[in-house]
Amino acid sequence: MSESQKRAPLQEVLPKSGLVVSEKGGLSELLCKPKLLPLKSITLQKLEEMEAQVAALNQQQQAANRPQTSAARFASQ
Repeated sequence: MSESQKRAPLQEVLPKSGLVVSEKGGLSELLCKPKLLPLKSITLQKLEEMEAQVAALNQQQQAANRPQTSAARFASQ
């Protein structure tokens, strides 16, 4: 037998005065409501909105620039 097996198990030492707190049993799994995670993070949504705004502004600027250039061509002729 090994040395650890020869030793006697540890003895419990309880205080003669004072409180002894012990919790036995009653431990079980606690189920919580599932947490729904968003498919897209808020940051990603904001970034996509900003990109859409920039794309819309670019389209507006391009549309505004096209008539001016064609009008300028006719004026110069």
